[in-house]
Amino acid sequence: MSIMNMILIVAVIGIAILVIYYYINAKKKAEVVDVIDVDDQTYTLSKMIEFVKRRLDEITKINLYDIGLSEEELKRRKNKKYELKKALKGCTYGDVNDKKYVKELIYDLLSKEYGVDEMNISKSIPFDAPSLLTPQDKFDILIYIYKKEFGYEALGELIKKYKLDEFKYIQGETKPCYVITEDEINDIYEKEKIVLSFSDKLNIIVQRIYQQYKGYSSIDEVRDMNIDGVSGGVSGLPESFLSQVAQTDSGDYLAQIQEHKVQRACDSIWIMFHGKSIRLAFLSFGTEAELKRVCQNIYKYNNPGQLSDTNGYKINEMKDGSRVVVVRPSMSETWAFFVRKFDVKRATLEQIVLYPGKEDTINLLKFLVKGARIISLTGEQGCRKNNNAYGNDRKYIWNNELTYHRNSIWVTLKKNISYT
Repeated sequence: MSIMNMILIVAVIGIAILVIYYYINAKKKAEVVDVIDVDDQTYTLSKMIEFVKRRLDEITKINLYDIGLSEEELKRRKNKKYELKKALKGCTYGDVNDKKYVKELIYDLLSKEYGVDEMNISKSIPFDAPSLLTPQDKFDILIYIYKKEFGYEALGELIKKYKLDEFKYIQGETKPCYVITEDEINDIYEKEKIVLSFSDKLNIIVQRIYQQYKGYSSIDEVRDMNIDGVSGGVSGLPESFLSQVAQTDSGDYLAQIQEHKVQRACDSIWIMFHGKSIRLAFLSFGTEAELKRVCQNIYKYNNPGQLSDTNGYKINEMKDGSRVVVVRPSMSETWAFFVRKFDVKRATLEQIVLYPGKEDTINLLKFLVKGARIISLTGEQGCRKNNNAYGNDRKYIWNNELTYHRNSIWVTLKKNISYT
């Protein structure tokens, strides 16, 4: 009887060991093996975004204690998991280092697990057929190439090289305006004659996936550039108005809306460059939902509280010190955000104060600073206070009112007068 009991105990223990062994192996295979069913849609951007979301979710949520790792490997994987969670959170706050970390991981996932190669990479963005590229595709390629050479001055260099910050007339407008059009982007792309390697193409796709997944949509790379600011949703018709038109109007105006000839709020992207508000007419968030997603994420640094219907605006800073303002309905007609950056280069007064009579101004500023005087620069909205302070105004002199007190000086800016 005792021998039978011993045999039964050994058999039960053996079965238990086999079950545990197969369970651990199944866990390991479930973590490592992810079979990709290849079809016509596999290498489109939407499918690759789905894959990246799923894999990053698996990596951050997997229970490392269930897969039978050694102590050293467990510690290494725990550190990697913690770094990824931290980066996924930090990149939404505008941290460029966290953004770089997440993009490198996406690059590895696509090249090593998803099987993106020279043969299928153009199924997501038609790099080999320039006529099929959208203006946003061409802009992304241009910014990538310029960024390799100029870093975060890429957008500024592109604007200065092709004089994109000049007044121009466009179709449908009666007055000149600051705008960069689709035609200009198409012409610039053709002139640049860009040749891309496989690594370049994959990096561009990684950026597109990142900005749709964790970034700030179409303005993600623009926001990182050394410019004065960027805003979205601040012009154009709100979705609520377009819905009303669709229900009541059956004429030409409705047709124009459907063909995107009427600017919507989600088509509104503006940058501030050297004191000029320039509309990027070739970029769009695509839908109000995407604009809403950006607005809901861009202000979240340091947990400023929830943006809600009762609290319809938030003013905060981003990780890099940029000031951000976000508004939403019913505080405003549509979702919108304003990001003001402070990328002022180091320069001497002689370099930044350029208008006639600058010698007296420079001497005055030097003595005010040496005397530790308080200097207040005030004025009505749109009178270019920041440009005066940063020295960006080169075509205007100012009709200023100076007020002196014992320990301070106020400068009130009024309407500008061109001397050209």
